[in-house]
Amino acid sequence: MLRIDPVTQSVISHTGPPRKRTFEDLQTAASAMREQDQRRESIFKQSLEAQKNQADIFDKKFAEALRKAKESPDTGKPLREFDLD
Repeated sequence: MLRIDPVTQSVISHTGPPRKRTFEDLQTAASAMREQDQRRESIFKQSLEAQKNQADIFDKKFAEALRKAKESPDTGKPLREFDLD
């Protein structure tokens, strides 16, 4: 709701719309908070497991790249774009 001065046509005051309640009662709010805590905990556990496995994955990738580097023949200097002209 806006309150406007008719002479100067400027806004004198305003009142925003009433806020809707997110939860009807305290029981639903508490249960929603518990669910949110459980979801947060499960996401944390998943990220923790991913971090534990990440070191193994990096080690395997490094070993594979090292194996490929040893198998590939050494070609000397790398080619530059202006060497191809």
